[in-house]
Order: sequence, then structure tokens, then C-alpha cells
Amino acid sequence: MRILVNISYQGSQFLGFQIQQQGRTVQQQFEKILKRMHRRHVRIHPSSRTDRGVHAYEQFFHFDTELNIEPKQWKYAMNRALPDDIYVNDVQHVDYQFHCRYDCVGKRYRYRVYQGSHRNPFESGLKTFIKEDLDYSKMNEAAKHFIGTHDFTGFCSQKTEVESKVRTLYQSEIIITDEGFDYVVTGSGFLYNMVRVLVAFLIEVGKGKRNPNEVPTLLNEKNRDNVPFTAPAEGLYLEKIYLSEKGLTTDFGDNIKIHRKKSLQND
Repeated sequence: MRILVNISYQGSQFLGFQIQQQGRTVQQQFEKILKRMHRRHVRIHPSSRTDRGVHAYEQFFHFDTELNIEPKQWKYAMNRALPDDIYVNDVQHVDYQFHCRYDCVGKRYRYRVYQGSHRNPFESGLKTFIKEDLDYSKMNEAAKHFIGTHDFTGFCSQKTEVESKVRTLYQSEIIITDEGFDYVVTGSGFLYNMVRVLVAFLIEVGKGKRNPNEVPTLLNEKNRDNVPFTAPAEGLYLEKIYLSEKGLTTDFGDNIKIHRKKSLQND
């Protein structure tokens, strides 16, 4: 049977989601538990592969098993064995045709920034600190330019190795908080470091070093050298995974463009 697991994790002490040759990862923690239960290696398949230091309010993975265990018992067994910085929110049985990455039609990220006269050590690893005053209005103006279907070659890592760098963003906005701001972005998929590059550019706009009206030109130029900064990983949270088209249309309307994955290119 195929099992779908909904998890949250605080990413500060992980080298990312995906298993590495050495070091602590989220995938490693779960596959270690599953190996102990099955007495063989069991691979898990996530909806997204977060980088080192990135957190997740909601992340999914699936795995196949021959063990006849009820979902609530899976949840109990995993949470009992997991470290304090990972938690299993829910477990359910799914059809064998379901695949966590192929059936993922959208994701939402939240990037959290706090401001003040000095760093707060209790926010270390959880939010990004910006000391300078920022123009939120101009930042939001710039953020809106990213909504729609665009080639984001100029706003992702140069290490990105996918054939198409076209993605559709349904939401891109600055939300003012008591401590600073959150940048919330929802899209069909995201390229490597894409959200962190978008945030870095928006912060430059907020400081008055870039202009919101540059965005269309930068998208057309497709040159990462024109947007050379990347925001730190610590402020980034994977907030929501859309595993059905209905979820997307409920949040953003029936007329949106939905990307159905035929490959694993959309991360």
C-alpha cells in the first residue's frame, strides 16, 4: 500500500531535505525509522526538496509498504522516534497512482524578515534580520510584477538544471508584520533558489537601490548577473503544498493556468 505523510520541520539543524553522503537531513531521519520497521531500505518521495536551513510548515512525502498498519499508528510510531525538530501532522492511505511530486500542482512559500536596531539572538535561524528602513509600498509594487507566467532564468541559481525555467506565480505580495514583513509567494513550481533571489531583489527595492519598474525588463533579459544577490535560507518556509487542482482554483479562481507535471522538472 502507498502511504502519504504530512510533516513540519524546523530546518536550522538540517542540511536540507534530501539525503546526503554525510550530515543530518529530513529524509535521512524518516528512512532510518522505516528501515528499522521494515528491516530493509524504504525510499520516501517528497513533494519538494528544501535546502539547508529552510523550514516547512507543510511538506508531504509518500512511500510504499507491505506492513498493515493503521494511519494513526504510523503517526504515533514516527513521532515517537523522531527528533524534536520534526513532527508528523497526518498520515493517510492513498492510491498507487498517486505520486507526491507528479501530483503537486502548486506550492506556497513564506519568507519572514524582522527589523530593529540590532539582531535578536532568539530569532537566529528562524527569520532574517534587516536593519535598514524599507519602503514596503514599493516592494509590494515590485512583487506584483512577478505574478503571471514568466521565464525566471534571471531570478534563480545559475546551477539550475532544468529544460524550462517558465513558471506561473499566482500570488506575490509583501505582508507587513509587527516585527517587519513576510513575503508570500504561491506558484506552479519554483526553480533552485528562486524565492530567495526574489526576496533579495525586493529588499533592494525597499532600500531604494532598485526600482519596481525594472522587473519586466529583468524578466525579459534572463540574466542572473543583473540580480546578483540571494537572501539567506533561514527566513524561508515552505508553507503549503497543493496536491489537487481544486485547492488552487479555490484560492486563486477558475481562470488560472495550472501546470500538470509530466516530469520532475518543477521542483
